[in-house]
Amino acid sequence: MRPSTHALCERVLLGEWGRSMQDLSLKLDDQPDLPELTAEGRYARAVQLIAQHAPLRIDPDELLVGAATLQNATMHQVPVYLGGKPLCASISHVTLGFNRALRLGYRGLRQEINERLANGGLDERGLDLLQAMLVCLDAAGVWHARYVSAVTDLRDASTGEQRAHYQGILDALVNVPENPPRTFREGVQALWLLFCFQRLCGNWPGIGRIDQMLGGLLESDLAAGRITLDEARELTAHLWIKGCEWAGSRDMFTGSSGDGQYYQNIVLAGCDADGREIANTFTYLVLDVVEALRISDYPIAVRLNVHSPERLVQRVAEVERRGGGMVAVYNEDLIIRALQRFGYPLRVARTFANDGCWEIQIPGCTNFVYRPFDTLVILQRLLGVNNGHTASFSTFEELFEAYRQALYDQVQAIHLEADRHATSGSPSALVSLLTQDCVARGRGYTDGGARYNVFSPHAGGLPDTANALLAIRKLIYEDRTMPLAGLVDLLRRNWQGEEALRLQVRTRYPVFGNGDPEADALAKRVYDAFIDAIEAVHERNGVLRPAGISTFGREIEWRAQRGASAAGSRAGDILATNFSPSPGTDRQGPTAVITSHCAMGLERLPNGTALEIKLHPSAVVGEEGVASIVGLIKTFIQLGGIFMHVDVIDNATLREAQAHPERYPTLAVRVSGWSARFVTLSSDWQEMIINRSTQVQV
Repeated sequence: MRPSTHALCERVLLGEWGRSMQDLSLKLDDQPDLPELTAEGRYARAVQLIAQHAPLRIDPDELLVGAATLQNATMHQVPVYLGGKPLCASISHVTLGFNRALRLGYRGLRQEINERLANGGLDERGLDLLQAMLVCLDAAGVWHARYVSAVTDLRDASTGEQRAHYQGILDALVNVPENPPRTFREGVQALWLLFCFQRLCGNWPGIGRIDQMLGGLLESDLAAGRITLDEARELTAHLWIKGCEWAGSRDMFTGSSGDGQYYQNIVLAGCDADGREIANTFTYLVLDVVEALRISDYPIAVRLNVHSPERLVQRVAEVERRGGGMVAVYNEDLIIRALQRFGYPLRVARTFANDGCWEIQIPGCTNFVYRPFDTLVILQRLLGVNNGHTASFSTFEELFEAYRQALYDQVQAIHLEADRHATSGSPSALVSLLTQDCVARGRGYTDGGARYNVFSPHAGGLPDTANALLAIRKLIYEDRTMPLAGLVDLLRRNWQGEEALRLQVRTRYPVFGNGDPEADALAKRVYDAFIDAIEAVHERNGVLRPAGISTFGREIEWRAQRGASAAGSRAGDILATNFSPSPGTDRQGPTAVITSHCAMGLERLPNGTALEIKLHPSAVVGEEGVASIVGLIKTFIQLGGIFMHVDVIDNATLREAQAHPERYPTLAVRVSGWSARFVTLSSDWQEMIINRSTQVQV
């Protein structure tokens, strides 16, 4: 790539664009017809104001234009005010139908809406929604026209190479996204404008299967000689740089869970609806770019299966070895089976992407939300660790049955909450534009209009719950070291005065994550109890309820309610992430971790889970190191995992970054469904990353 591209990347990663964002105060209050506007009408008017007044930004070194320049868009809200408050919250955790928007263009979307209006049969809500959609489309056109005019002015004021530079931008800009792209460059520009306008208006969508959207355009242009591979690589690099535009801004996550978590996930490779592999030249260009520029702001998930091209698996491993958690892998064979088992048709299941993190969904068709809860707290409450009531169970099976019932009751309460999902009717015309069936049904994204309305209960703390139950079985019911009441009293005292016993529990008893059959069997019992409770209600009130397992860093906030556990953890300890072993308990290497994780029968988990593997750089040196990562990936797929991300980092480097953050402004680490610049994490989140078990051998 050109030196100018690397220089632009460095400027953006260091926050030049992010620091230039503006707190523009756009207000609805002074709109003369405000009292007559419906909620959807007010939303559409807000989109109009954004399109008309948002500052433009055109960097002289960039190949693509369009910028989300409003500071308040980074706060997960529509950046327009009414009565001194944001108009409404925005929408995230969804991958929109960008593929369909590219194929039809805004012109085609407008035609669909007009045809639906002409067909009649819409009630007042439906008419209101579709009219708001048309206003949003017109607003997007206004924003686009402002950029066309600005680039034209820059071209006319330039000479020589710079004039040619702006002419190239203009040539790719004028046709799209109003019309379908005709070339790869138009396709890249169109996709960026479609995505960028959503985030300018406060929405944070995932992008989805980008190589399926753009790969065909690139292949056609290469075959016709309209573009070279190097030129395509530059355009791809600039698309990735554009995705970092909020780095350095005053967002809502810097200083807590880190920057870079705007749910703008990318999915690469895997099969199409007909079962054909879609990996193409663009797939490899993306991997080349993220390896060269080390950009983690678009978290990438690569769909792999047992028949994936060897070259693709090799490239994924090579990029993962660079660290930063820039690339993760899906096991698409198992996921497709899980989605079919849940009830999705095969062709639909094959199209899966995610919600912008890793939770599995059908892109462009899904209204999604997940509901997290802590399974370890349920056990602690049952035992009376934190509530002063000491339970008594004469056998372990009696205890486990009581736990299973408490878990079931918690999940049924979540099912009641799910019954009200997608009924808020809050304004959503812009997102509804790119969500299938909203136009046909005359209902918005938040009003049941999406083809699939999904509310996913997500359990956290399963490894810790299983470890605690196994320790109780050993201590109380097998070894008879003490009565249950004595253990509960000890936990209330945070193991004070019993350090030797605590260490015995930590070191002598089997735990999840080491390939131990006894530990894995009990973990599976806990897992099955959760899934059974979820599957008691598959669909109700038009809402699907697929199970997921996650923490997404909530193991930090859950500490206050957990207290000390029977597995030897103290109050305040940061425990397991997602469905990974609790820190420091996996002692048999990464293959054993994968073995335990995959022993759970993950076909029952259609919304997915994640496994984190943290490797020391010394474990992946040279060609043998890459081969080791390839081996881990293949083992994960063969044994039946769902989603795995590998990070390569030395804790000594992280400690140095804590001490001297100014020296490591762009050091990225994988957090969960996203990567973040390490120095933008709070100290608790930094410690969570550092405390994850580091594997020194693969």
